[in-house]
Amino acid sequence: MIAIRNCSGLDELEACVRLQIETWGYDESDVVPRKAFKVAQKIGGQVMGAFDVEIPGMPAGGGPESMVAFLFALPGVKTVNGQPRAYLHSHMLAVREAYRNRGLGARLKLAQRHEALARGIRHIEWTFDPLEIKNAFLNIHKLGAIARAYEVDFYGASSSRLQGGLPTDRLVAEWQLDSPRVHAILGGNQPARPRIEERILVPASIYAWKANGQDRARALAAQLENRRRFQQAFARGLAVLGFARDREGNGIFELGLPAAADLESSPESHSSKGEKL
Repeated sequence: MIAIRNCSGLDELEACVRLQIETWGYDESDVVPRKAFKVAQKIGGQVMGAFDVEIPGMPAGGGPESMVAFLFALPGVKTVNGQPRAYLHSHMLAVREAYRNRGLGARLKLAQRHEALARGIRHIEWTFDPLEIKNAFLNIHKLGAIARAYEVDFYGASSSRLQGGLPTDRLVAEWQLDSPRVHAILGGNQPARPRIEERILVPASIYAWKANGQDRARALAAQLENRRRFQQAFARGLAVLGFARDREGNGIFELGLPAAADLESSPESHSSKGEKL
C-alpha cells in the first residue's frame, strides 16, 4: 500500500536528497539540497512523497525510511493575455527502482494536479528528455500534456548516469490542468484526434547506445536528427499531441496543430527551469 502526501519535516526532505542521488547518480554539483526543498514548501511549491506503509514497523502515514518516490515543483508567474498568472514548474520526479512500472509516477502527477487545482493553479510545466520513451508515454499519452518548445543542452553537462554523456536536450511539457484534452484523457477517453502532420521516432535501442561507449555516437546522431526535426516542426506551429509505442518498443511522437482550448501561452514565455525525469 502506497500513501501519497506532502512531505513533512527535515528528515523527509533529506530522504528526497538521498533518493535523487540513488536515481540519477548525481554528484554535489547537480543535487538539489534539503534547504531548497524547504524553501519551495515555504513559497508555495510542492514537495510530495510516496510512502510504502506496508513496510514492517512503519506508521500508517509512512516516514522517511519508507519513501519510495517524490515530486518537487516550484511556483512561478507568467504573463498570459497581458495578465500575470501563477503556475507551477515541476522540476523533479524520482521513483525508487524496485517500485518502478507500478504507476507511481502517474499517481504523483495526479496528486500534484489535484493540489494545484485546489489552490486555483491551472497550469504546470516541466521539461523531459525526448529520448526517454517511458517518460514521454506518461507525459503525453497518459497525462495529456503537449509540447511545442525544444531546449538545446538545457542543463549543460550533467553528472547523471542516465544522460549517457549526451547534451541535456529537453522538450517542454505544458499541462493545462482543466483543458478538454486533459479531462478526456484522464477520464479514459482519447480526445478527438487532430490531423497528424509529422511523426518523430525514438529507437528502442537508444538506452543501450547511451550505456555503451562504443555506440554513443549512434545515440548522439539520433538525438541531433530528432533535435533538427522538432525545431523545424515547432517553427511551423506544430506541437506534440500524441505518443505511441510500436511492436519493437520504439517511441513515436505525433505532431499536429494544437487546439486553442489546450493552450495557455506562447512557447516564448516558458520558464527557464525544468523537470528531471
